[in-house]
Amino acid sequence: MRFSARAHSPSPSPVRRRRSLSYGLQSSLYSSSSSEAADAQTDSSSESEEYSSDASRSSPVPERAVRRTSRLSTSSSSRLAGTQTPSVHAQVDDTVAAIRLRTRHHDPYEEWTKRTRREAFKTARRTVASAQSQWDAVQAASRERDVERQGAALKQDADMIAKSLAELSIRQSKDETEKGIQWNDKRKSRQAKTEDVIRSEEEKLRVREMMERRVREEAERIRKEAEKAAIEEQRKKDDAAKAAKEAEEAKARAEEEEAAKKEAERTEQARAQQALEGQATERNALGMTMPDEDWREARFALKQLKSGPIARVKANRESKKMWNEIRRKITPRVGQLTNDLQVIMNISQQLVQILRSSFASNSDVYHASLSSLAKAILLQAETEVTAEKRSAKPLAQLTFNSMNALDGFSAVFWAKLCQRTGGWAIPAPVPSKDADGTPFTPATRMKASGLREETSPDHVARVAGIMRVYFSLLLIPPTSALSREFHMPRLWTFIARLVGQPALLQSSLATELLSVALEVGGSHARDAWGSQWIKLMALLYEGVMTDPSPLGGSGPDTRASRVRLQLEIERVMGSG
Repeated sequence: MRFSARAHSPSPSPVRRRRSLSYGLQSSLYSSSSSEAADAQTDSSSESEEYSSDASRSSPVPERAVRRTSRLSTSSSSRLAGTQTPSVHAQVDDTVAAIRLRTRHHDPYEEWTKRTRREAFKTARRTVASAQSQWDAVQAASRERDVERQGAALKQDADMIAKSLAELSIRQSKDETEKGIQWNDKRKSRQAKTEDVIRSEEEKLRVREMMERRVREEAERIRKEAEKAAIEEQRKKDDAAKAAKEAEEAKARAEEEEAAKKEAERTEQARAQQALEGQATERNALGMTMPDEDWREARFALKQLKSGPIARVKANRESKKMWNEIRRKITPRVGQLTNDLQVIMNISQQLVQILRSSFASNSDVYHASLSSLAKAILLQAETEVTAEKRSAKPLAQLTFNSMNALDGFSAVFWAKLCQRTGGWAIPAPVPSKDADGTPFTPATRMKASGLREETSPDHVARVAGIMRVYFSLLLIPPTSALSREFHMPRLWTFIARLVGQPALLQSSLATELLSVALEVGGSHARDAWGSQWIKLMALLYEGVMTDPSPLGGSGPDTRASRVRLQLEIERVMGSG
């Protein structure tokens, strides 16, 4: 805001009005005031200092112009002195004196006007400064209110989001609780049905055993009574001589029969030895192997893998870092498998790309990564397949895809499979010496047998989960040449070898693996091998029904595993 005053206004001063009337007066009018003019000239020197500062501010005529006028008037007076009359000369002098008096006059009104203007300007500046301060305060208060309002709005939004998250968490927890209850109910229902079937079969078996025992007791009683009667009758008829003669003849016959029996045994042994030699020759011609040979081959491949690529990768920091990165990529992808074929194919392609990228840079890292992939699949089988049997097929399909796409994965997977199962995949008992001839210590033999710090039911469930994946893998039609351990005939080989291993049949794990094998591939095997498979099932069924049974030993879980095997045999034989 600006304030201004008029540059010049008519002065009400009576002095100014009188002096303004004196310009151009005749000398006759100022004859009486010539003394005043002389006094003015006399006092001009004394008043010049007093009004020198005000003349430059208040006089409308600059001092320079006054000096110039004085010089002009003086020069004019000097020029006109000789030509003008005294009256004219006096008039000029009066005019000059009036002008000088005018320029040196101190006007109180103009001084008051200037002072008033300065005070008005100062008041205006204070007013502007006060108004500006008030405006700044208003702006600051407005900004504080905006900040508080915005903070309140943000806090309200945060509270709403927190409330929504809390409600979502509560809803999710409720859903998980309901699903857990549903799952427990279904599991209890399945368990109750299984236990009812087992109890029913046990009751049938008990009734059958009781009837057979009664029949045997009655037959034994009749036989004993008949023998007693025959002995009594023979004692009455025969005399001592006839009895001695008959005893001598019986002895001679016994010696002859014993000799004949020994000769038949030697002949049978020679025939069996020839048959074994012929079978060994035929196996070698067909590329077939014995169980102990398969175990040594798998064990030797595992030891080469650990002492070769894996040991070199662990010794090199860069290689170990690359290997750890690949392992961190493998494990979550194996855990993401579902029963969707498209998901299985996508995960298989991702794993193949990850491992092939390592093969281009470092072959040792590639082989160590193959071992990590095989271990991840087997660990997933131990945990997930035990809880859900349907998870075996996606893992088997992933293994099959990896074998077709990755060089050397078949041998690595077979070695890791035999390591985790301890020879049950062949099947073959673990010998007392390692593949290189080193004797096992109790700790190393326990590790080579696939045993962990676990209970017997946990061990059975873990190995059964792995073998379910293996049996599912055998049923996948091959699209390219695979190792002989992953062909369909390996199912026949597994059952035939296990039946011929009395030491393994005494374990409850044997009956559990037989029931898993029949559950997964029993129907396919019957369609593939026909009558030969039926004969093998009949042999197994006879072993299950024999009392005491040679299958499963005498553990607490033996009866349940034998009942499951019996039910699987009956299902396979009755589903034609």
